[in-house]
Amino acid sequence: MTGFSAVGAAYAEHSGSARGRLRHDLVERRLRAGLPASPVRILDVGCGTGEMTIRLAAAGHRVTGVDPDPRMLAITAGRLTALPELHERVELVEAGIDGLSFGRETFDGVCCHGVLMYLDEPGAALARLAGHVAPGGLLSILAKNRRAIGVREALAGDHASAHRLIASGVCSSPGNLGLETRGDTAEALDALAAGHGLTPLPWQGVRIFHDHLDDTWAPGKAAYEAALALEWTASWRSPYRDIGHLVHTVARRPERSRP
Repeated sequence: MTGFSAVGAAYAEHSGSARGRLRHDLVERRLRAGLPASPVRILDVGCGTGEMTIRLAAAGHRVTGVDPDPRMLAITAGRLTALPELHERVELVEAGIDGLSFGRETFDGVCCHGVLMYLDEPGAALARLAGHVAPGGLLSILAKNRRAIGVREALAGDHASAHRLIASGVCSSPGNLGLETRGDTAEALDALAAGHGLTPLPWQGVRIFHDHLDDTWAPGKAAYEAALALEWTASWRSPYRDIGHLVHTVARRPERSRP
């Protein structure tokens, strides 16, 4: 991963915008539907400013948030000071994917959202993540959608950039935070998960119709709820999900067979 620590403030600002919240709300809804209602242990790798870590802890789960950037973790810790009821449910660890130090420890949910796009390839990272998924547990991956490269630029009216990206068939493009980021397909991520013994579940496209809006987009409550409902419904269906800026893949490790 290169250069990501330098854009922590920009990420925090984006995460707090309506456009950022749309992503978090869609991903959280999918996760909460797949996780048990009773408290379980979750590993959130690349937790950033702690948005999903805090949301899952607020739902009652015990969450270990991991990030290589101490400034990101400091923001998360600062947010937790205002939420004393969550202190016992959250542990923060400074580490990257290649420095996970949990040995053979497993979790009921392993999340890695918005990280693979900063890596040269996803295979090694996904192998490490899959190794920490307990029997019956979920692996949740949120990655940049390779098929949608150029769509944001086209919808935003930057036709020259869109034409260049689409015509060249590149696998990377400038991301929301100004860094060059690499895309993956849902099918490739599902195949990697299956190769490590997990069963892929239906994948979703995230931020299909609202990705080209900037972080000044500030809808009222009713408009936001309508946007969220539209995005959720379309996220499961092709061809709409195929042009979502992000893909959310989820895979479950089968329960151990009983003797």
